[in-house]
Amino acid sequence: MHVVTLSATYGTAGHQIGPAVAGRLGVPFVDRAIAGAVAEELGCSLEEALAYDDRAEHGLRRLLFEALRLPTVTFGGVDMYVPGALPRAPEEFVRRTERVLHETARSQGGVFLGRAGAIVLAGLPGALHVRLDAPLERRVRRVAGLRRTTEHEAREVIENNDRARSAYVRHFYRADAADPRHYHLMVDSTAIPVAACADLIVMAAEALA
Repeated sequence: MHVVTLSATYGTAGHQIGPAVAGRLGVPFVDRAIAGAVAEELGCSLEEALAYDDRAEHGLRRLLFEALRLPTVTFGGVDMYVPGALPRAPEEFVRRTERVLHETARSQGGVFLGRAGAIVLAGLPGALHVRLDAPLERRVRRVAGLRRTTEHEAREVIENNDRARSAYVRHFYRADAADPRHYHLMVDSTAIPVAACADLIVMAAEALA
């Protein structure tokens, strides 16, 4: 069974490349399914679970603020007050997510997007860890085109998402998501076409397995 983790900065087509790789390798593409599985275990709604999802930057901010137990924080240079408490400890959600990652990887393999997969599954034999990244300007142009918005708005969306995803890895794993030591393969998917990126990852996964 093949296991591939994908760490993708916003605008690098992780949601296109991931399913393409999974289909070629004959394994599931695992994304929102994790939040659903953890929600079922914790007895909360999927909406509540997605508030902890590392792809939802506002939910992640709330998660980090609650985890740090600070009534006010500085995030991206802006002081924010975050009222209320989340229904369950963020650490519990993260640990349950890790367990689902491990169990799914060992039982059926998969292509796992996000959730610090390269760190969580670092010790799994045969797992391939991939980082999709690209210069900010090229990601801005891609996102502006896809969302049919201005480059200024696209830049804001990208920077918010990048900051949130990095914060998730930094806070819970004391690691830098961009550190090349976590990955076997790093690909600029704004310079290399999506189909070719998928080819590269499939080739690497088959060679490593």
